[in-house]
Amino acid sequence: MADVAERAGVSRALVSIVFRDQPGASRETRERVLRVADEIGYRPDNAARLLARGRSRTLGVMFTVHQTFHTDLIEAIYPEAERLGYDVLLSAAAQGRSEAKAVEALLSHRCEAVILLGPDAESAYLGELGRRTVTVSVSRRVPRARMDFVHSAEGKGVRQAMDHLVELGHRRIVHIDGGRGPGSAERRRAYRSAMRRHGLEAEQRVIPGDHTERSGIETGRLLLHEREKGASLPTAVLAGNDRCAMGLLMALTRAGVEVPRDLSVIGYDDSHLSHLMPIGLTTVRQDAVLMADHAVRFAVERLEKPELEPREAVLDPKLVVRGTSGPAPQPAV
Repeated sequence: MADVAERAGVSRALVSIVFRDQPGASRETRERVLRVADEIGYRPDNAARLLARGRSRTLGVMFTVHQTFHTDLIEAIYPEAERLGYDVLLSAAAQGRSEAKAVEALLSHRCEAVILLGPDAESAYLGELGRRTVTVSVSRRVPRARMDFVHSAEGKGVRQAMDHLVELGHRRIVHIDGGRGPGSAERRRAYRSAMRRHGLEAEQRVIPGDHTERSGIETGRLLLHEREKGASLPTAVLAGNDRCAMGLLMALTRAGVEVPRDLSVIGYDDSHLSHLMPIGLTTVRQDAVLMADHAVRFAVERLEKPELEPREAVLDPKLVVRGTSGPAPQPAV
């Protein structure tokens, strides 16, 4: 501002008046100040201006690098934050960079609130974080933590997937567990409950895994190895998420297993990658736009009313049937 004032031949205070669009400068002076500012490339530092008022109006978002559904959530967070007058700052958790480090980076940059996408950190840390700052957790509920939660009704989504498979004649349905991933425990319980409800308790099988392609590939190799030893493939697999389902499909198709003729596969999330495969993935859709809208709105509302009690938004998932699920294969005669 001092440089603009010197070149325009006016005081710094007058430059400030012009950029704050307040009365006190003639039209000619305004035009000269703005022209000089444009010539030297000066732009008002809105972040500094907000910090001077004690506000940054910035929401921090912690996400995991390789989780494709987080990309969908981030894409939906930006327009809602902008609509409410907030900027967004991202910080990634990755191999060698913990979620705690990603969150602390956001706080060090004066984010007023943090939105955690599928946090995997210890409950004690998340509980302490909720006491320190306005926090919203997406896809994971942390009991007794002072933060807001947004997630889908995991059990309802799994029930839809299981009912779909049973209606297609499937009985030997395997579930690849998501490990500690967000929503995994609920999906695992819902799978077991659905198998009991359909009288298939004896056919239950949960294979340990996680929310990565590698987990799906390893499960595919395990099932193929068992087939070589004389066991039959299951007729269907409910994967922990879309990434796991895609890894499974890679392993199966490379071995000549035709999906869904020989085996049906269902994922969970309906991330953007599920649309890009040669054969579309049947999956349970979590509405990324609605989840993002709720998360941003919860954060902004709590900034305005810190006394609000923790809230929870539970959104309905929806089964999306595409090309990886079909009738159960008939036994060879």
